[in-house]
Amino acid sequence: MKIALDAMGGDFAPQAAVAGAVLAAEQLAGKATIVLIGQEEAVRPLLLEHGSAADALEFVPASQVIDMGEHPAKAFQQKQDSSIAVGYKLLHSGAVDAFCSAGNTGAMLVGAVFTVKAVTGVLRPAIANFVPKLNDGFGILLDVGANAECKPEMLEQFGELGSLYAQYVLGIERPKVGLMNLGEEEGKGTPLTQAAHQLLKVNPHIHFVGNIEGRDLFNDKADVIVCDGFTGNILLKMAESIYDMMDDKKIHDPFFDKFNYEAVGGSPILGINDNAIIGHGRSTPFAISNMLLQGYHMAQSGIADQIKDTFKS
Repeated sequence: MKIALDAMGGDFAPQAAVAGAVLAAEQLAGKATIVLIGQEEAVRPLLLEHGSAADALEFVPASQVIDMGEHPAKAFQQKQDSSIAVGYKLLHSGAVDAFCSAGNTGAMLVGAVFTVKAVTGVLRPAIANFVPKLNDGFGILLDVGANAECKPEMLEQFGELGSLYAQYVLGIERPKVGLMNLGEEEGKGTPLTQAAHQLLKVNPHIHFVGNIEGRDLFNDKADVIVCDGFTGNILLKMAESIYDMMDDKKIHDPFFDKFNYEAVGGSPILGINDNAIIGHGRSTPFAISNMLLQGYHMAQSGIADQIKDTFKS
């Protein structure tokens, strides 16, 4: 198995990417190989600095970089030898089993849709993120930014995508799916959430438990929380700020430490034909390493095939 990493993606690239790849390679020894993609003149010297620890890594050159501030679609189209574009070409060809990047989020989404493409039947792929649960596990929240505005049918599909991920990757046997709303009652919410509720409650592929409220995000009412990308991104950034504030005040707790984005490393794109993960722009080597480990677990679980089989049927 091979897991590819955009060595040029992130605020601290390529140093953090290479260091994170070395950390992940140690943990995945005998299971998977890390493939670094980036500008040779920037990456090769770093590999030499890591000495024998970097011997297990493979390297694929890419002459261009999509910067954080560039227009995603335009940059991806014009920079076909960028580390992101090359990563998706490797993924699409089957040369690697997962592709990870802490680079331009929009370009990662554009690459996913135009290279490996959405699964047939999926209206819009979603970005998912992990929610710490008070019972010591994790739930999954989607969408967290790919689709700011959604149709009811899209929210229904997010419930299916999240449920499959929770089952096959997180190991939750019968994931409970909840719809984020402003009240628990069935009739509450906007016309969008009311219509989505009606679709979710009759969907035979999921275990829908009804509406949930913001206060239920971290309890056990739902393993999969469904919302539009606008709402999800606000929830995600709020959770990150809780960790940042506690860290600033030197307050540490095993539960709240899991709010740190580094703990999981990245957010999977669900609903595409392969495995792709978007990391935080501020990713450290520890975060990069965890993103690569997550890519390995996604590939090992066969989640992309599970999604394709479900939507095919």
